[in-house]
Amino acid sequence: MKKQNNNENIWIGKKDLKFDEEFVENSMKEFVEVPFQENSSEPVSAFAPSRRDFLKVLGFGIGAATIASCDIPVKKAIPYVIKPEEIVPGVATYYASSFVKGGDYCSIVVKTREGRPIKIEGNKLSQVTFGGTSARVQADVLNLYNINRLKEPKVKKADKFEVATWKDLDDAVKSKLNKSSKIRIVSNTILSPTRKKVISDFTKAFPNTRTITYDPYSSAAILIANEKSFGKKEIPDYKFDKADVIVSFNADFLGTWISPVEYSKNTR
Repeated sequence: MKKQNNNENIWIGKKDLKFDEEFVENSMKEFVEVPFQENSSEPVSAFAPSRRDFLKVLGFGIGAATIASCDIPVKKAIPYVIKPEEIVPGVATYYASSFVKGGDYCSIVVKTREGRPIKIEGNKLSQVTFGGTSARVQADVLNLYNINRLKEPKVKKADKFEVATWKDLDDAVKSKLNKSSKIRIVSNTILSPTRKKVISDFTKAFPNTRTITYDPYSSAAILIANEKSFGKKEIPDYKFDKADVIVSFNADFLGTWISPVEYSKNTR
């Protein structure tokens, strides 16, 4: 048998690499021939294959045909040139962080593998949530792998959006900013002191700046109700852990109402 060239340079095992004749000959035998009598559908008694043998051959044949009909992509494992100290392949790393979205807040611990977040849990050291989470917090890790997220900034040109660099975007915004400009910042409820400080410094530099707050789940109704009922435009805090019975009328305190993370922990 003549040696054939393996153009893709893909081999399985030492015998395949050395092109061992016996190995190649056996690999060509995709199916085992089952002898049958000429005028009978029953196999020769000397061979007598069982139903299990038949299923084995059938399964191998289907698998081999599937592999042969498609190209197997070659995946290369490339080690770190300079490995980060905190990352060990196959060993999870945990980071303390915060989940903030609108009025929702939760102290969390993020489980990562090779730098990729894969699981979110509550931080038991928090004196606010005490390790509690909500469905929205747990599901937020999926947003990190959302294929529909924008991968780069875009600028509208001639009725369509074109890909731009962050420098192009910054330059376009800065060119429109001056002390006489009317600037509006649209944001959801901000809980971060750092972000509030940034907006405050920006407002001092551009006095005509106004911040417009919008939340998909607004707390405006409860603020107005408390102002009319008690004279204070504030959002109350509830100690559900001290209640014997809780009756809720259209207030999803375990889902979206006020502080679902805290309430979910207190009602357990």
